[in-house]
Amino acid sequence: MAEKKNYYYAVGRRKTAVATVRLMHGKGVITVNGQPSGEYFNNVALSKLIAVPLELVSKAGALDAVVRVEGGGKRGQVDAIRLGIARALVEMSEDYKLTLKKAGLLTRDPREKERKKYGLKKARKAPQFSKR
Repeated sequence: MAEKKNYYYAVGRRKTAVATVRLMHGKGVITVNGQPSGEYFNNVALSKLIAVPLELVSKAGALDAVVRVEGGGKRGQVDAIRLGIARALVEMSEDYKLTLKKAGLLTRDPREKERKKYGLKKARKAPQFSKR
């Protein structure tokens, strides 16, 4: 017999941001680092992006998310949280996988910052060249 879990856990990453997500049954409250998501990101657009996976599977008002996120900037953190929530939903039920995959929410964005090379000012920017 399968036992019912208290929460579903997943990790999402983007650039240098790492988000650990715990989804549990509740009233639809998303808490980021101990604060409500709207308060933590203080940007309505970013707060709405976090809830996209929950809205796609129509669980926005039925699940609470407790998120711990570190590293990166605010946008990278939002994308990491979004991936973490999507992965936790798949952990909850495989039925959501097709819907989330079609929306592109289960794909980790592989783009990272390129390292600086010696002799250059940045990863590719060379010092100004003067012929004379």
